[in-house]
Amino acid sequence: MPNLERKIERIIFLLEKLRDESSEGALLLVEGQKDAEALRSIGVESEILAIKSCGENLIDLINRIEKCGKKEIVLLMDFDRYGREITERLVQNLERIGVKINLSFWREMLSLVERDLKDIEGLVTYLETLERKSGKKIYLLSNLAER
Repeated sequence: MPNLERKIERIIFLLEKLRDESSEGALLLVEGQKDAEALRSIGVESEILAIKSCGENLIDLINRIEKCGKKEIVLLMDFDRYGREITERLVQNLERIGVKINLSFWREMLSLVERDLKDIEGLVTYLETLERKSGKKIYLLSNLAER
């Protein structure tokens, strides 16, 4: 179980860091509204833009992001093929307009969850599964019943 406990610690640390960094004004980009809801349920309170919910093409989305005037964008697309493709396209287009892109959370989460998690919306269920397997309470999940 030490590997499982270490994995849980790293995921919690990463999510705490995401909450802290996003509270400093970074815009979080996710694929869908359920992804945004999953992040909110574990305490991420910053501005989250669900790109599929916008109903915009990529050019309009990039223009909208540029008008937001955010200094940093945290990309948290899903971990499937589409998520990887849209991440690559967003990075290329956002770099062209001079936006600072943060992929560190996405990359580290991808390395931690490997093939166990395919999307951000499944994060809460994944954490609940880890909690059950480890037998240890994950405090990020403690407020879920209250929401």
